[in-house]
Amino acid sequence: MSPETLAIVMFFGLFVTLCFGHPLAFSLGMLAVVFGVLGWGGSPTAVLALLANRAYGVMEEYVLVAVPLFIFMAQILDSTGIAARLFDTMHVVMGRLRGGLGIAVIIACTIFSATAGVVGATVVSVGLLAVPALMRIKYNIPLIAGCICAGGTLGILIPPSIMLVVYGSLSQISVGWLYAAAFGPGFLLSGLYMLYIAVICFIKPELGPGEKDSHHSFGEKLRMFAISIVPPVILVIVVLGSIIGAVATPTEAAGMGCVGAMLLAIFYRKFSWKSLWEACWSTTLTTSMIMTLFLGGNAFQAIFMGLGGGDAISNFLLGTQMHPIALLFLMMGIVFFLGCFLDWLGILLIVVPIFTPIANELGFSPLWFGTLICVNLQMAFLTPPFGYSLFYMKGIAPPEMNIYHIYKGVVPFVILQWVGLILCIFIPEIILWAPQAFFGPSAM
Repeated sequence: MSPETLAIVMFFGLFVTLCFGHPLAFSLGMLAVVFGVLGWGGSPTAVLALLANRAYGVMEEYVLVAVPLFIFMAQILDSTGIAARLFDTMHVVMGRLRGGLGIAVIIACTIFSATAGVVGATVVSVGLLAVPALMRIKYNIPLIAGCICAGGTLGILIPPSIMLVVYGSLSQISVGWLYAAAFGPGFLLSGLYMLYIAVICFIKPELGPGEKDSHHSFGEKLRMFAISIVPPVILVIVVLGSIIGAVATPTEAAGMGCVGAMLLAIFYRKFSWKSLWEACWSTTLTTSMIMTLFLGGNAFQAIFMGLGGGDAISNFLLGTQMHPIALLFLMMGIVFFLGCFLDWLGILLIVVPIFTPIANELGFSPLWFGTLICVNLQMAFLTPPFGYSLFYMKGIAPPEMNIYHIYKGVVPFVILQWVGLILCIFIPEIILWAPQAFFGPSAM
């Protein structure tokens, strides 16, 4: 069997192992060892030496130090109750409008995403507050589930996003450039979600009625706004501004973010040694999971590319003579399909080394193409059967909300994500305007 054929069998073998329920990280690593031995003359020593070198290379990747720091920052912010304050403020400001509480959920998720950058924390924190409030005034149940799940997924795209840090490490693109590029698509999707909720509730008021008994003076609203929104925005400006302004590296900015998060916890009188311990422990577990998957995926990537699998797929796709935009949509469709079965990190580790050379051959901007993949990967959190946001939502859902309501609710938002992705494809300035403004033509 030729090395290229082995590589293709290896790729499909990944889905077989997943169908048997094996963890993704160990499936990737096991396939790397088995097919490396088969493809390279039956010598496990050479294969294991290569994998050890690749693992050492991952450990030397300085930018990956930002991953546990941003996770720790998110955990501390979650313990401060920022999400609760954000939602309470937007609840008071917009609750009397049709669809106002649904829009408040999206705004709260957008702001919290710009501070935390972790999907699970956003969905759970905002969901625990929003679901009872929305159920009390008889919002449509699928709409409740959809807006919370979709709003929560913004955390994986809007900086400081862990996904963008990992993508920068894999593609050797500046994380600062990726952060600047993600602003446009992130806020575009947020705007599309709010527009959809406003329109659907205007057409069908029974889906999202306004509250009748909300009585707060302008001064009270202003005070709530100042306490709940201004401090997190300052933190975002410090962390992201230092990266985009080239004052600090992503790792250094993440460290400042951790300090800022702890200061916010003290300011809100939520800091305790117990919450610090819990944040450290959660960070350890999440980082260990991510890095184990990173090592397994890195091993799979090394063997798959070494066997010629990347070249075989690249030659096949380029040999179809399809129009570059049609080929781009094909690649986006493959990423979307993988998102139904794999998490975002597994997809990145598989597709980046395969699709990046194809995108370069087609003349696409690496920054634009990479941001499109990251926008696409938002859908992996919403698409059944393995969308993580769906599981987070089910975990906090009341008895009246079943899995059917959740699946039904996310469908319009997946369509909106496709609309946002298509807009980013045909209007590249949505992605490229900010990097060009901050970094000049070199970012293109």
